[in-house]
Amino acid sequence: MYQDKTLNCKECGRDFVFSASEQEFYAEKGFENEPARCPECRTARKAFRRGGRGTKRMYEAVCAECGQTAHVPFKPTDDRPVYCKDCYSKRNGY
Repeated sequence: MYQDKTLNCKECGRDFVFSASEQEFYAEKGFENEPARCPECRTARKAFRRGGRGTKRMYEAVCAECGQTAHVPFKPTDDRPVYCKDCYSKRNGY
């Protein structure tokens, strides 16, 4: 019945997929509107509203250790390495 839809995030402007299973979940919960923000911006917004880091914007970067995509709350620059959550934890003993 439901099919994946591509939506555009009103926060960062990137396209994201609103999956059929997410649509079904929204329907079960009685939500009438489709999400206006991508999952990353929704997560950042929730953290901000709960007194998190105070940032709305998350930036994509390539992890200097493993090469995977990382989402960070600051704009990466070329002068310092950026690590994904797992690699950062390993490097800092968390």
